[in-house]
Amino acid sequence: MSDCLFCKMVAKEIQPDIVYEDEQILAFRDIHPKAPTHILVIPKQHVATLNDLHDKQLAGHLLQSVAQIADAEGIAETGYRTVINCNSAGGQEVYHLHLHLLGGRQMSWPAG
Repeated sequence: MSDCLFCKMVAKEIQPDIVYEDEQILAFRDIHPKAPTHILVIPKQHVATLNDLHDKQLAGHLLQSVAQIADAEGIAETGYRTVINCNSAGGQEVYHLHLHLLGGRQMSWPAG
């Protein structure tokens, strides 16, 4: 998708602060962090929303990678939160599936 912000990051047209990358995913620091650790994990393949994710292998890889990234960031033991916003009422702003990894502080509930 030529106008997708995250696709431009995957294509290296825009340089995010990358913390992890492999053949299927890209993970980078959020430019407007909501916690001391706030990383976005995206599939390199354009998938607009969680409703459009039909590849179970990719879904599993995303989640396993989040756990590895949390460990590498030093927040796995104390705890972290993962968030996937879906469509406008769910708070999604960029229509390229992304998972928020938040940690480094006590999270409260309800999330909002």
